[in-house]
Amino acid sequence: MQQAIYTVVIVAALSVAAASIKPVNEPLAALPANAHEDNLMEKLNVNAAENSALRDSLASASAFLEVYKVLMSPRCMNCHPKGDQPLQGDDNHLHVMDVQRGEDGKGMYALKCANCHQPQNVPGANMPPGNPNWHLPPADMPMVFEGKSPRELAIQLKDPKQNGHKTMQQLIHHVSKDSLVLWGWNPGEGRTLPPLKHAEFVKQFKAWVATGAVAPAE
Repeated sequence: MQQAIYTVVIVAALSVAAASIKPVNEPLAALPANAHEDNLMEKLNVNAAENSALRDSLASASAFLEVYKVLMSPRCMNCHPKGDQPLQGDDNHLHVMDVQRGEDGKGMYALKCANCHQPQNVPGANMPPGNPNWHLPPADMPMVFEGKSPRELAIQLKDPKQNGHKTMQQLIHHVSKDSLVLWGWNPGEGRTLPPLKHAEFVKQFKAWVATGAVAPAE
């Protein structure tokens, strides 16, 4: 009789213990039906944004390489020398009159740019070219083009401390409307033109700015 009572007690205790144990294979709470789709769309959006940024970066660098061709042409670079003496001719030789930049970029002492450079081109092959505002950049902002790589020149052009204190929109206006820039496509007899037409040059410059004004890699 006593043994039977022990058996009943043990069975009851095991039953209570078994009831308190949770199944280990209970299924996980199901994710919302659209969770996987949302995650996929988020990844696709991120990839699309990255691809768009990469395309803009490549397009911007490519546009500046076209701009660079013009800036390196004699019509531009001759007035953006690395020294204080302007350059001349399609071979970029030093100015034969030994003219110097001066503080305001318009020459020094009796050798002022305006002495020879009249408001218009002087007729005849290789005669003095003209513009009412003929000058180099001033001494405190020389804006050197000569010897600059595409990356170096792009960085310089974007920096107001090196580009004449201009915003990118002001630079666009400068290359589009400034009469001295436009002179490059009307340089007088005996001088070559820049490698792009002015309209194409402006188009490429605007494209460079619109896509982030990226400086090409070295």
